[in-house]
Amino acid sequence: MRNDAELLDHILSHIDEGTTDLGEEDWLEPVENYASQSRFDAERQLMRRLPIAYCPVAALPEPGSYVARACAGVPIVVVRDLGGTIRAFRNACRHRGMQLVEDSGCTKIFRCTYHGWAYRLDGRLEYVPHEHGFPDLDKDSNGLVPVHDVTIRSGLVFVTQDEPVGAGALESLPELLTDDQVLFDSNESVDDINWKLTAEGTLEGYHIKPTHPESFYPYGYDNLNVVEMQGPNSRVCFPFRRIEKLRDLPREKLSLHRMVTLVNRVFPFASINRLSQHFDVTFAEPESPTRTRYFSYKLTMPMPNGTAPTEEDLAGAKKDAAFLSDTGRKEDAEVVSKIQAAVGSGANTHYRFGRFESAIGHLHRNLARYLELMNKFERDISQPNAKLNGPQ
Repeated sequence: MRNDAELLDHILSHIDEGTTDLGEEDWLEPVENYASQSRFDAERQLMRRLPIAYCPVAALPEPGSYVARACAGVPIVVVRDLGGTIRAFRNACRHRGMQLVEDSGCTKIFRCTYHGWAYRLDGRLEYVPHEHGFPDLDKDSNGLVPVHDVTIRSGLVFVTQDEPVGAGALESLPELLTDDQVLFDSNESVDDINWKLTAEGTLEGYHIKPTHPESFYPYGYDNLNVVEMQGPNSRVCFPFRRIEKLRDLPREKLSLHRMVTLVNRVFPFASINRLSQHFDVTFAEPESPTRTRYFSYKLTMPMPNGTAPTEEDLAGAKKDAAFLSDTGRKEDAEVVSKIQAAVGSGANTHYRFGRFESAIGHLHRNLARYLELMNKFERDISQPNAKLNGPQ
């Protein structure tokens, strides 16, 4: 990834020449991949076999903090235990499968509200009411079931539920969030739209002028982006017009703070966006081919020398977040909902993404690559069983 000085010079060259970053080729994506139940099922299965960004570390600020939500259709709870270690478990009591917690909060113990079984934050089964009724119960082997792996990277918690088919986003992940950023808001929403349609709208500036003529375009440029790939991830830079004020400044210690929006796609479902005065961190949870749930977190900007944000910092961050929600997001949602309504029209067999839209092609290319890896992985592990069982 370019540093701020390199990014500035690259942007200024595009402004001067009336150009933008171009990919090497178009990408054609079959329309059926936005509507097919079998494709949705394959994507969901893949997400159980990859490290998936689940929440920001900032959502777990103290021992006992937890976040519970579905991940690839499976109820998962991520918790910071009393020793500070971040763990992830399948959110189901070992008695009769009741989910232990919902949403987020802070607790000293997980207690099932159905029959009262209680678990420590490290997953161990601590208490069973009327335990004499379960004479054969081995409490040591009936703790909460952990996921395959939990990884903390770039200020994010990654959850790998089952044996992985590859490193996914962790192939090559840039630094994204810092320890001193403060979570000041979070929310959950649902759209009746395929997750890929929404993701695509964040990964190109080709639509800025026609879609956002009064909100974003007056402050930015028509079809001017810098696109960078890192593993299956990508970063798309949207410069503001005021960036030209930096043209003659010395490049040493130069900062593009408030001069660009940086949209980081953390493969495949997370979007880490650095805006003018805050970070918007959003995780998609596809629920069907035409329905997606979103978990969004608003964080302050990194603070100099690790200082706490001031009231002025927080007020600016909240104002910035409100502008994004009240304008750009609504305008994008109106567009993609109309695309979703036309998916089954028969007008297109494929959607064409041009060289201006290379980050979208990169997302689809890597999704296809990992789906093929998963298919091969599952064929390989099924072959021994086939040999043992003989012809059917």
